[in-house]
Amino acid sequence: MADTEKFLMVFTGGGSGGHVYPLIAVSEALRKRLAALNAPYEYFYMGPKDQYASLLAEQGMAIRPITAGKVRRYLSLQNILDIPKFIIGFIQSLWGLYVIMPDIVFSKGGTGSLGVVIAAWFYRIPVLIHESDAQPGLNNLLSARFSREIFVSFDRAAKYFNPAITKVVGSPLRPDLLAQRTTRELAKENLGFDPSKPLVLILGGSQGSTRINEFILANFAELLRRTQVLHQTGQANFADVEKLSHAALLETGTESRYQAVPYFAGTLAMAMTAADLVISRSGSSVFELAAFGLPSILIPLAESANGHQLIDAEEFAKTGAAIVIEEENLLPGIFFGQIDRILSDDGLRAKMSAASAKFFIPNAAETIAGDIIAIVAATE
Repeated sequence: MADTEKFLMVFTGGGSGGHVYPLIAVSEALRKRLAALNAPYEYFYMGPKDQYASLLAEQGMAIRPITAGKVRRYLSLQNILDIPKFIIGFIQSLWGLYVIMPDIVFSKGGTGSLGVVIAAWFYRIPVLIHESDAQPGLNNLLSARFSREIFVSFDRAAKYFNPAITKVVGSPLRPDLLAQRTTRELAKENLGFDPSKPLVLILGGSQGSTRINEFILANFAELLRRTQVLHQTGQANFADVEKLSHAALLETGTESRYQAVPYFAGTLAMAMTAADLVISRSGSSVFELAAFGLPSILIPLAESANGHQLIDAEEFAKTGAAIVIEEENLLPGIFFGQIDRILSDDGLRAKMSAASAKFFIPNAAETIAGDIIAIVAATE
């Protein structure tokens, strides 16, 4: 890579935090490598203009919004209605890439990414993709046909792609998530909890989970009788959860045992360090749990695309790291039976933690960044 030439990179993929946060992780790893090479660079993002695009803008990416149509596996009227959106987005991608003419495109899949990938292939711009789930999404299955290299998080996902260009690298995690580790006791104290008592962390995904929130509130007193709780509700649900939980806390006198937050803005690492057990949706977030060696109870979203949350959860659980409770089985007796079993058995919790930590594949972002630079250098 010539020192005087500016490295131009386009990132694409969107629709959820699970698509966007790995883009941030790869961009940061690549930034460090380019700095070591004294190579000037410029980052662009092509995808839907939503709250996640704003996160990427904060990372210094120039946003090039495109109209995004969703690609579905199932029969739906929306598939027909989204055809014009896909065509418009593809034309916008052709024009945007023509103006930028980047050295390479990295796609995370998700809403709007397929048109960018096909447009890049049209211009013979190298494309790399990453698939987070054990059951690949349709966007990435189609994008793979136009890709130079394919990265996957789960071993199970590799069988869906060309083995000659596919690597199992794990999931790219943001550097801030893995930095500044402390002890569990100190983390609890920093968050305002009693360091000598167990803490359950409840995660509902980047937008929170209404169903999990409702279940927790319906069984609030029973849960707080057993453990302290740090509850991520999602921004849209926070006001309702805070209001209802406040009334219950006053009634039971357990205010110090519960905290609700809409989302973790820079404090997720502290929350995960403090947790003894995590109650969570599934998906690629299991790699965050694995990075902290956390035992978990996973409640996959029943309507997740292609059932990927359940498949991801089962892949994680079969190692011994997690227990899976499907939504139809989310009943107080089953739920509290599993919590009691895990929190009361130090040996079981230690085995689950060890299995979780073993599942983690480190340096995914760094591996991808290294391959990006190698491919660009080889094409110059």
